[in-house]
Amino acid sequence: MNDVAMSVKQDLFQSPDYFLVDELLTDEHKMIRDAVRTYVKKEISPIIEDYAQKAEFPQQIVQQMGELGCFGPTVPVEYGGGGLDYISYGLMMQELERGDSGVRSTASVQGSLVMYPIYAYGNEEQRKKYLPKLASGEWLGCFGLTEPNHGSDPSSMLTNIKDAGDHVILNGAKMWISNAPFSQVAVVWAKDEEGIVRGVIVERGMEGFSTPTTHGKWSLRASATGELVFDNVKVPKENILPNVQGLKGPLGCLTKARYGIAWGVLGAAMDCYDTALRYSKQRIQFGKPIGAFQLQQKKLAEMITEITKAQLLNWRLGVLMSEGRATPQQVSMAKRNSCEIATNICRDARQMLGGMGITGEYSIMRHMMNLESVITYEGTHDVHLLITGMDVTGFNAFK
Repeated sequence: MNDVAMSVKQDLFQSPDYFLVDELLTDEHKMIRDAVRTYVKKEISPIIEDYAQKAEFPQQIVQQMGELGCFGPTVPVEYGGGGLDYISYGLMMQELERGDSGVRSTASVQGSLVMYPIYAYGNEEQRKKYLPKLASGEWLGCFGLTEPNHGSDPSSMLTNIKDAGDHVILNGAKMWISNAPFSQVAVVWAKDEEGIVRGVIVERGMEGFSTPTTHGKWSLRASATGELVFDNVKVPKENILPNVQGLKGPLGCLTKARYGIAWGVLGAAMDCYDTALRYSKQRIQFGKPIGAFQLQQKKLAEMITEITKAQLLNWRLGVLMSEGRATPQQVSMAKRNSCEIATNICRDARQMLGGMGITGEYSIMRHMMNLESVITYEGTHDVHLLITGMDVTGFNAFK
């Protein structure tokens, strides 16, 4: 096995930076990024292929990422978060997904979809009860919005709560929920008796609450996915998030998560490009490295061009997010763009490696399978296109 083929185990990754984007980062940004990169090289890369092959979730990473500060990095320090800006958060997600999309999904869900709504929409008692344990990795959380029959149209959800005095009765089901099988806490969105969407915090152990695991996935195999099933679950009223009503609650969370995805999938693209570039310099065909042939150079040139464009777009979006000026529509554009270029780069990189590209000796095929989920979840590719289309034309194509 040559050193290219050992790249998954040894992790020889070198980050591409064709337009010197590092010069736009602060020393703190680079220190945070390098700390997560070192963690991925040491703890994720040596094990992730085996976990993906076995379709098992490496539970030890939850506490590891908590200790590293990857959960809720933008949440204030007083609640266990990092108190960092959004470029720091983006760089963390980029490095985690460079290792594996499932690892980044675990962090995205915990920070953007569980900790963020409790911080933004919860009260002080809820923040103090849940956020420190989620930030440290002592507890794992999940986010219940998607239902078996309602994905892109969450306004049609059937999950509901009914008033029962000092508690509510929760009934319904959610599907395709990352972290669900191992979560202690679920932030669940359900309609009340007036048809208004409310957020409720459901804890493991509440009678009638179960989280069956989703099996048979060909994508995100090292990520834990499951259902949330609610059969007359009694949820105390103090577990209702008091400071938001309607779909703006879950959609606000999704904006934060989509931002993380925009950076994350760029990490997967970088990993595939780096692998293909290294391979092209060592793989000899017709008496010379394949990187010396025009068609292979075309692929690599297009890869680095798209990576560079996405790096600059993401950096600018990070500045706007930190200033509180980014729009959900801008986040949609970045999420869709990064997913598209990453998927294309994975596919081209796989072709450059020929048959070796489909093996577990390299990360490319695992990234490619993962990205087929990422390009769909938290808003499908088509939905994000229509969000941009509606923003520029003023016409709603969803109705």
